[in-house]
Amino acid sequence: MTMAPNRLIILDTTLRDGEQSPGATLNTEEKVEIARQLARLGVDIIEAGFAFASPGDFEAVSQVARTVGSDNGPIICSLARAIRADIQAAAEAIRPAARQRIHTFISTSDIHLEHQLRKSRSEVLAIASEMVAYAKSFVQDVQFSPMDAGRSDPDYLYTVIEAAIAAGATTINIPDTVGFLTPLEFGALIYGIRQNVPNIEQAVLSTHCHNDLGLAVANSLAGVENGARQVECTINGIGERAGNCSLEEIVMALHVRRHLFNPIFGRPADEGEALTAIDTRQIYKTSRLVSNLTGMLVQPNKAIVGANAFAHESGIHQDGVLKNRLTYEIMDAETVGVSENRIVLGKHSGRNAFRTRLRELGYELGEADLNRAFLRFKELADKKKSVSDWDIEAIISDEIRLIPEAYRLEQVQVVCGDLGIPTATVRLSTADGSERTDAAVGTGPVDAVYRAINRIIDLPNELIEFSVQSVTAGIDAMGEVTIRVRHEQRTFSGHAANTDIIVASTRAYLNALNKLHFALAHPTHSGGVLGSPDAAAQKL
Repeated sequence: MTMAPNRLIILDTTLRDGEQSPGATLNTEEKVEIARQLARLGVDIIEAGFAFASPGDFEAVSQVARTVGSDNGPIICSLARAIRADIQAAAEAIRPAARQRIHTFISTSDIHLEHQLRKSRSEVLAIASEMVAYAKSFVQDVQFSPMDAGRSDPDYLYTVIEAAIAAGATTINIPDTVGFLTPLEFGALIYGIRQNVPNIEQAVLSTHCHNDLGLAVANSLAGVENGARQVECTINGIGERAGNCSLEEIVMALHVRRHLFNPIFGRPADEGEALTAIDTRQIYKTSRLVSNLTGMLVQPNKAIVGANAFAHESGIHQDGVLKNRLTYEIMDAETVGVSENRIVLGKHSGRNAFRTRLRELGYELGEADLNRAFLRFKELADKKKSVSDWDIEAIISDEIRLIPEAYRLEQVQVVCGDLGIPTATVRLSTADGSERTDAAVGTGPVDAVYRAINRIIDLPNELIEFSVQSVTAGIDAMGEVTIRVRHEQRTFSGHAANTDIIVASTRAYLNALNKLHFALAHPTHSGGVLGSPDAAAQKL
């Protein structure tokens, strides 16, 4: 693998570790859509999944490799336990990519060896060496991770790493698997590896930090300060439990404070060139896409991409920003892709203006998708004086589906009030062109709508989450609804946006049920946990 020696390598694991977030399961088409955006974002490596976990995961990794794994595209990586069958599956899944990486791992902490693997240190050492060599027989680019490195005996850890590099590992990834370490400790861990592993210069050192104590980004930066040259991260910081190091935060920390980090990479402190290959203007769009497709909302006060990241409520702050933005803003919102409309769109705007704005926002739609989105835009423009970029992105997310719609909303009507019984009537069209109508009462209008839909669609499920957010400010703002439903042991998210919150709630529920219907009809096509190995073995 050839990388610029004086910049940080970004490995994005949104499609692997990020998808392991409860309720964030993605189907193949959704993974490919996110992978395309990650390629536009400029990540160096996409960890596309865990190929051996299920037929759906294998297909998703293969499709990502085929779709974005061009000569000029990112390296496509698949995770594999230090087991021959896992490594074989990973090698086969990434074969369509021009540049391929296998990432294999095994635990090295005594607590994992005793209670999870039930193997001795010498056995694990032999397995690590043998399986890295086996992965090397398929690809030149092999990454090895000693899982739970943060709680491993340092001397034993050094021995395993040395053996892995000798067997052919080109990247050594150091996971703080349980998010236990502090920046001081994690920095010392990376420094100790550099000082005590004789052949460490033959490999790139990487970090993989979890956020259980809220220290994932700080620990990753401490790793970089002590010699790590690759960071594993996810969009919006999603991942196991409390999540992973957030890509947008690590990238913008390096960008804003580059005068501090430039010398670490052998550059003049005042050099303006970016320390990563990331196109920061794509950050906000990528964040929105991942949030919409996974159903995992971004908290308003989230750094970089939260709704409040560039908002100012305090009068003192507002006064300062109006006089000079540098008084209370350390970065320009446009740097991460948050900008105001350059073309004001309203009810008199034509198809060409709408198409042009979509292109400026990075969307290239086919004629059928464009027609549907334009009709939704005109409907919205009749209700709002002007349509913002956020409104347009909500329309695209809501209207352009990545799975077939077995059920589509034709009409929803509710009657409710403090003295009435909430009642809903719903009319749906099905894939065969027929229409079905039913009505129900509930504890509120949304509950009544969902009960009516359940009478039409016989898909047993449990609603486990319901969330409503405003896309923009104002009484005419579009409302975004995100829900999660559970069927047996699987969770499916739904997302929709509309100026009518009842309509948005209805479409979000149908979105989730369509995903559930599709998953049941195509069990090997969707991502998920069916047929996966022990979940504990998927963590790093």
